[in-house]
Amino acid sequence: MRTRLLAVPFLLPTVAAAQGPALTIYNQDFAVVRDKVALDLREGSNDVQFVGVTTHLEPDSVVLRDPTGKVQLSIQEQNFRADTISQGLLLSRYEGKEIDFLVTDRDGTERTVRGKVIRSGYQPNYAAMGRYGQQFAMRQSQLGSYDEAGQPIVEVGGQLRFSLPGQPVFPALTDDSILMPTLSWRLFATAASKLDAEVSYVTGGMSWNAAYNLVAPEQGDTMDVVGWITIDNQSGKTFPTATIKLMAGDVNKLQEPEAGQAGREDVFLGARAAAPQVTEKAFDEFHLYSLPQPTTLRNRQQKQVEFVRATGVATKTLYVYNGAALGPYRGWNGEAIRDNPDYGTQSNPKIWVMREFVNSQANGLGIALPKGRTRFYRRDDQDGRLEFTGENLIDHTPKDETVRIYTGDAFDVVGERKRADYQVHNGKRQLEEAFEIHLRNKKDTAVEVRVFERLYRWVNWQVIQKSHDFIKVDAQSIEFRVPVPPSGEIVVTYRVRYDWQ
Repeated sequence: MRTRLLAVPFLLPTVAAAQGPALTIYNQDFAVVRDKVALDLREGSNDVQFVGVTTHLEPDSVVLRDPTGKVQLSIQEQNFRADTISQGLLLSRYEGKEIDFLVTDRDGTERTVRGKVIRSGYQPNYAAMGRYGQQFAMRQSQLGSYDEAGQPIVEVGGQLRFSLPGQPVFPALTDDSILMPTLSWRLFATAASKLDAEVSYVTGGMSWNAAYNLVAPEQGDTMDVVGWITIDNQSGKTFPTATIKLMAGDVNKLQEPEAGQAGREDVFLGARAAAPQVTEKAFDEFHLYSLPQPTTLRNRQQKQVEFVRATGVATKTLYVYNGAALGPYRGWNGEAIRDNPDYGTQSNPKIWVMREFVNSQANGLGIALPKGRTRFYRRDDQDGRLEFTGENLIDHTPKDETVRIYTGDAFDVVGERKRADYQVHNGKRQLEEAFEIHLRNKKDTAVEVRVFERLYRWVNWQVIQKSHDFIKVDAQSIEFRVPVPPSGEIVVTYRVRYDWQ
């Protein structure tokens, strides 16, 4: 049933209720809310109360319009109130006054006690007041007054009590009491009209994130991928049968202290099925995911929706060895490294295990993957149970890009790196270094280890001797791809010369 609003100029305000909300939730703890508001307006000024907005609404983001464009609406004045009725708020309104308190004795009999509220102990919801309320709460907490104000003081029979003597009994609510967060408007309409206006606003307290479960057999490098979206509603409002979209990407949003469409490439995520699927499309410089049907999103609820499912995704297990323990030179200060002859003598024995797959349609995916947590499982062939083998995070990943994820350190494959020679020829303005890199494989199967070596960035370099071929990764990095036999050891050696002017 649709509730109509009767707005009478300069009389008591009437109440508007939202119809069929639509949400666009961003993975940066905010959302855009769009509601339909049934209005019955006279020409000129109208007093309206819009009841049931979120607690974390940003008041200066409110936009009210007639989607048909027939009537021009102007908000002449707006007031946002989030001080909904509660025991604490009512106590604060009766500070300095006497009220009754209901006391239940041990035998179950009830009696009333008269008491004067000296201090209510009410703490406003500063989080709902925006950055100014949060800053005030922080200052009060630093002064110690914020916590002290949480304890009520009631005078009963000429004595002070630092607690409530019983359940407070209040008179009837006054006209200015509200049960839900409310926007009060003075609206100006260019013509009398009955219309379904659209109100939009930005609110905090809502977020979403993606998570991926990747399941592989005990042997082999194919895996099944199941992606979940988790929506978290802490906005202070329940949205019944809401249409929900999720925006993925790094949208610039000013943080409080401590839209044009670019494409129409609609893609069904996961395998085709009879059930409705989450859909995705490019939108401006971001990606927009749409839930297939309206759903009720309750306050303080987390809702999960499966948005991608793929089987037989081909992956690679990579072993990467970065043997240089950088220590204090992690920032790659070239001068500090050159002046310290001990650089490169410490060795990191750990070999990283990486999982790599291509996010392509040919590989069973080929969709824009929003950033999120990835959990890897392997299925034990003996009992069929899944065993957790590592997790990490992926960033926003476009289709056809390669995803490489660190999952842990190898147990049976280790490395050792040592510098075999170090010579500085100041007259020639040259430096030579030689390294030995030992790779030991205790597994029953052969592995390929990618040996990553970082070179000085402040000089010209040339590898003048090498035991294995390498790939030049960038201007200061090389990589040896070395097969290591089962229960075997391989030694990689190279000598590099640096020249500087």
